[in-house]
Amino acid sequence: MSKDLLYVISPNQYKKEEIIQLIKEHPEIQYVSLAGIDFAGNDTDEKIPISAFLNDMDSFFDGSAVQTDGSSVVLHGIATLNNGKLDLIADPDVKWVIDYNWQNIDPVLNKPVGSLRIPSFLRHDNKLVDSRSILKNTIEYVKKELIQLLNSADSLVGLEHIAGKKVVDISFSVGTELEFWVKTPTEKAVIDVLSASQIMKEQYWQRTKGEVRTAMEQAIKALELYELEPEMGHKEVGGIKAQIKSDGSLSHVMEQLEIDWRFTEGLQAADNELFARQLVKEAFRRNGLEVTFQAKPIIGVAGNGEHTHLGLAAKLDSGETVNLFTPTNRNDDYLSGVGYGAIMGLLKHYEVLNPFISSTNDAFNRLKPGFEAPVCIVTSLGHSADTPSRNRTILVGLVRDLNSPRSYRFELRSPNPFSNTYFVVAASYLTMLDGIKYAIESKKSLKELEAELSKEAGVETDYLETNRAYRSEEDVFDDFTPEDRDRLFGKPPATVWENMQALQTYQEKVGTLGKGDVLSPKIISAFVQGALTRWKTEIVTSLLPQGLEVVRECKKIHDPSTATDLDLQLWDKIEELRLYLAKDSIQQKSLLTRLKIALQEEEYSLASDLQQEMTFAIQTLKDLYENQYCRNIL
Repeated sequence: MSKDLLYVISPNQYKKEEIIQLIKEHPEIQYVSLAGIDFAGNDTDEKIPISAFLNDMDSFFDGSAVQTDGSSVVLHGIATLNNGKLDLIADPDVKWVIDYNWQNIDPVLNKPVGSLRIPSFLRHDNKLVDSRSILKNTIEYVKKELIQLLNSADSLVGLEHIAGKKVVDISFSVGTELEFWVKTPTEKAVIDVLSASQIMKEQYWQRTKGEVRTAMEQAIKALELYELEPEMGHKEVGGIKAQIKSDGSLSHVMEQLEIDWRFTEGLQAADNELFARQLVKEAFRRNGLEVTFQAKPIIGVAGNGEHTHLGLAAKLDSGETVNLFTPTNRNDDYLSGVGYGAIMGLLKHYEVLNPFISSTNDAFNRLKPGFEAPVCIVTSLGHSADTPSRNRTILVGLVRDLNSPRSYRFELRSPNPFSNTYFVVAASYLTMLDGIKYAIESKKSLKELEAELSKEAGVETDYLETNRAYRSEEDVFDDFTPEDRDRLFGKPPATVWENMQALQTYQEKVGTLGKGDVLSPKIISAFVQGALTRWKTEIVTSLLPQGLEVVRECKKIHDPSTATDLDLQLWDKIEELRLYLAKDSIQQKSLLTRLKIALQEEEYSLASDLQQEMTFAIQTLKDLYENQYCRNIL
C-alpha cells in the first residue's frame, strides 16, 4: 500500500468538475465499476474505461450508462428471462473507493492499476430492486416515523434529559465484527487438535506470527487507508500452532481471526463491510494464505460470526446529539423507554427477521449449542443496572458503558459474514420501530417495561407473547435443557426451509416488516425464492456428493485374524449405516436417494426432514468410524 495513491472519494466532497479533475490527477485510476448488490448479497463488478465515465458522467447517475441482465443477479420473480433488463445507477451519497490491482503495475506510472468502485442501485421497470435501496428506503421510512413519534409524545420515559427539545434528525449507527478462518492452501484441518485447542483457549488473543502477522497488519493498514477506522485485529477461539519450514516461512497454518472497525451510518456501514471482506482476503492472499468467511467452514470447531451492533441517536434542535437507548439515570435503569421498546420489538418479531439472517445451509451449521453461537430468542441486560455485564450465550445483548452514554447499543449475535447485512439491518430497524411505538404510546414506566421484558413464560402482557420468556441472565446453554430452551424461548428452525416457512406462518409479524412498503410482499417473495434455490441446489450438488464420499471413505480395515469382538460389532454398525445412507435396492431407496427425489419433486417439507436425518446419520457414521473403529486398530 502507498500513501501516494488516492483511496477514497468522500460523499459530497467534490463537485462534478472537481471529481473529473481529481481523477485526471491520478492516471493510475483506469477503470470504473458500478457495484450493485442483489438479494443474495452478491455485488456486481465490471471494468469500464475511466474515459467513458469522464466523458459522460451524468449517464452513470441516471442509469443509462450501464445495464446488466436478470440472469446475472439474484432477483427471482423480478428480473425474469422475458424481462431481465436492469439499469445500474451510481450513488453519489456514499463513499467511493479506488480498488487497486497490486498484481497489475502500470509500467509507465510504476503504480497499481485502480478501479473507481461506486456503490450503486439496480433499477427494473423504473423501480429500485436491490439490497442497497432496500436499506436506504427503510432508513428513510423509520427516520420519518421516529421523528414524528418522538416529537408528538407527551413525555419520553427515561429520556427526561431531552424534554422540551425537538428532534430534527435520527442517526442509525451500525457496526459489524468480522471473524474468519485463515490457513495455508491445500491443508486439511485436524479436527481433534482444533477442538482441543479451542477448549483450552490456547489461541485466543495470542500473538500472531510470521505470514499471519504480516497479513493481519497489512489488512488493518488497508482498512485505515480506506478510512474504515480499524479498532483491532486479534486471534479468536480456534487454531493450532503453525510449523516453521526450512526457509523460515510457516506451514500448517490453521487459525481463526477477527478484525473490527468503527461503526458508521447504516448504508455506509453495510458498504464498508462488503469492501472490508475484499481487503482482508486480498491481504492474506498476497501472503500465500487462504481466508474463508463461511459461517461453519470446519464442523466441530468454532464458526465465523459477524455480530451486528445496532444503535439509534437523535439530533436535537439545540445541535446536541443524544443516544436514544441511554436512560437519564444510568445507575438505576438499564435502558430508556425507547431502548426497551427497540429490544422488545426485535425479539417479538425475530421469527420473521431470522430468514434474512440465516438463509444458507452453512448458517445453520454454525447455529448449534456449544460454540457460543445463539440458538434461541432471548436477551440479557446484565445482573444489575449499576454493573454492566455481557452474556455471550444469548441472541441479542445490551452493550453499555456507564461512563460513556453514547456507547449504548444492541449486539445481534446470529449474523454470519455471508448474511446480507443490508437486509439484516433494514429488517432489524423495522421491528425495533414497532416496539418503540408500543413503548411510547403505552406510557409505561421504565420499571413496567423492564418487568414486561423480564416476564416468565405464561405471564400475559400487552405486547410480548404470553407463552414465552424473553430475558435470561443465566447461561442459556448450560443452565437449561434443550426442551426447556425450546419451551421458554421458542424452538429454532433447523433448516433453510423451516426458516423461510416462518414468513408464511407469522403473517402479523410479516406485516410489521411490510410497513413503509419497502419490504413488500414481492421483495420478500424474491428473497425467499433465491434462498430456497440456493438451499436445494447446494444439497444436490454439494452436500449429497460429500455425504456419499464420507460413506465410501469408511472402509473395512481390521484384520479378521486379529479382530476383537468390539471391532466386529463396530464394523457391523458402520456397515449398516453405510447401506442405509447410500445403497439402493429394488425395494428400498437409500436416504441420500430419497432426499434427492424429494427435492426434484419439490416436496420441500419432506426434504427438510430428510436433510436433518442425513446430517445426523453422517455425523454418527464419522464418529463411529474415526473415533471408535479406527482407534481400536493397532
